[in-house]
Amino acid sequence: MKKLLISGFDPFGGEAINPSYEAVKLLPNVIGEYELTKIELPTVFGRAAEIMIEKIEEIRPDAVICVGQAGGRRGITPEVIGINLREASIADNAGNMPKNEKIRAGAPDGIFSTLPVREMVEAIKAEGLPASLSFSAGAFVCNDLLFSLLYEFKDTDIKIGFIHVPFLPEQAKAGVPSMELSEIARGLRVAIECL
Repeated sequence: MKKLLISGFDPFGGEAINPSYEAVKLLPNVIGEYELTKIELPTVFGRAAEIMIEKIEEIRPDAVICVGQAGGRRGITPEVIGINLREASIADNAGNMPKNEKIRAGAPDGIFSTLPVREMVEAIKAEGLPASLSFSAGAFVCNDLLFSLLYEFKDTDIKIGFIHVPFLPEQAKAGVPSMELSEIARGLRVAIECL
């Protein structure tokens, strides 16, 4: 059986819940030909990537999917690219607020996801859920994690990428898009079936 390492984040920015890890927890332990290992990461620049790199080296997965919250997005959005930039408009959970920092000196400005992101979007839509490609994972901890993993494992066969998910209804203020937790989990399951 193949191995998938899938992560979500702890709550940040004053939120009491983070739909990314809540949805990951709802996933079955086996999807298709993949056995899942689930991990919750701290929303902290650098530290999230360090934990994931250690876990990848420990279990040697065939694929890695990181999931994060993107409040304001209407659907599930697989990320096309990670960029070599840290730029925070709010502090992470350790109080860090970097501005215009490279994630890795000497690394490329951007690295493309190695997940089948277009197929994932089509599969999620076919499930009746909103989904689209995202061409920016921002410059906060989500992007920091995506870029770091793509760079660290660029010469391997491990498929690596990131999927952003919307707020839950209980997080969304008036007029802000949201999605039920069960629907987020269903969308992630369908995306995983594309691996």
